Amino acid sequence: MRLLLLEDDPMIGESLLDLLRAENYAVDWVKDGDMADTALRTAEYDLVLLDLGVPRRDGLDVLRALRARRQRMPVLIATARDSVRQRIEGLDAGADDYVLKPYDMDELLARIRALLRRAAGRAEPVYEHGTVSIRPATREVMVDGRPVVLSAREWAVLEPLIARPGMILSRSQLEEKLYGWKDEISSNAVEVYIHGLRRKLGTDLIRNVRGVGYMVPREQEPRHP
Repeated sequence: MRLLLLEDDPMIGESLLDLLRAENYAVDWVKDGDMADTALRTAEYDLVLLDLGVPRRDGLDVLRALRARRQRMPVLIATARDSVRQRIEGLDAGADDYVLKPYDMDELLARIRALLRRAAGRAEPVYEHGTVSIRPATREVMVDGRPVVLSAREWAVLEPLIARPGMILSRSQLEEKLYGWKDEISSNAVEVYIHGLRRKLGTDLIRNVRGVGYMVPREQEPRHP
């Protein structure tokens, strides 16, 4: 998943960047509202983590412009503005959730996972297909009841596919989930990770739609005894 982080405090920004990348999110970090608005106009993101009191353009203005363009990705406001009126203003402007600084990092990650899950139209925390069971919150993957270990890049490819079962994602869309601005993109990276996932999870889970991209099935098939 690819996230946009708007945070002008260098220490907080570095900590969040390390935290989110450790969770295998691709993250673009901007430090003022103008840069955030430009990024949102030119790239696709799965979620925006938004501070409000930032230079050049207030985060609330960025949020209003985002919603005025009918961009629907979830927005999580993370700010020190703690009055009830300010929280209401942020939510009414189009934010999906609101956390106050200082916040617990584990709670922040849980809120991000919940917003991503619901943005994909899924409330359930576990995805199942045949003998494969995947729990995104903990990155637990089971095949035939046995745990399977995925690499960070394999998970980064798998997660957006299981987040939206039945939706076809092209190679370029999956590359956007893998890489931030400063990362070098390997020409066959997606194919390599898809091959590894099929070897570990079976060939039926990730389906190739010829000339279009990849998808996982929408239906959750029951396990067979």
